[in-house]
Amino acid sequence: MFTDTHAHLYAEEFAGDRDQMVKRAIDAGVNRIFLPNIDLESIEPMLELVNHYPNNCFPMMGLHPCSVGVDFQEVLSTCRAHLEKGGFYGVGETGIDLYWDKTFIDQQKEAFRIQIDWAKEFDLPLIIHARDSFEEIFEVLDKENDARLRGVFHCFTGNAEQAKHVLSYKGFLMGIGGVVTFKNSGLDKVLETIPLSKLVLETDAPYLAPVPNRGKRNETAFITAVASRMSQIFDVSVAEIAEITSANAKELFRI
Repeated sequence: MFTDTHAHLYAEEFAGDRDQMVKRAIDAGVNRIFLPNIDLESIEPMLELVNHYPNNCFPMMGLHPCSVGVDFQEVLSTCRAHLEKGGFYGVGETGIDLYWDKTFIDQQKEAFRIQIDWAKEFDLPLIIHARDSFEEIFEVLDKENDARLRGVFHCFTGNAEQAKHVLSYKGFLMGIGGVVTFKNSGLDKVLETIPLSKLVLETDAPYLAPVPNRGKRNETAFITAVASRMSQIFDVSVAEIAEITSANAKELFRI
């Protein structure tokens, strides 16, 4: 059985066939799907999906770095109020994104620090988004990391040196998705330096669909393509990839 540790199945891209898409995921052997929050508008759709599939969908609460703006403190206040109600399995997704816009870099860092504190306070894994920002992420985490903190670098696409830095944080794993199937990503070579015990599977649906669906809408059922590529890289069966990564996720999220 597979675990998709990161999917935005509440997104508008699935408005026309959401139930069928979830059924395809379950039929493909995915029994747990973790849903990261993005902003205030995504909270209710996410919780509604969880209510429809309480045995399969698990919500997380946080503010995406691309949604950080001048009002980020107010938005975080609302996110925290939800978090305090309980029933969430992670904090995020949070982190730093310098690909799209660097206008609010200071605010992104502060929002990241605040959510790191939440992860420690509520004893939940931290879901980190790092795009063009590994050094900035490391700068914050090197100061904030301690034995109370655990989490996952979602959609990890770093190099071997960055992977080594992540591995220095004992409580952190790396999420591997569709990029590993891309011909020239180089991620396959990096994964050869990382033990399977430090990896989990994800899709980031509806984004980053794996080959042969690259460029199309991604969905959780496509996680089998990610697992297939990883089975080639690690020279083990797809079933073993599913078993090990699901066990890693189960320990991370304490299911």
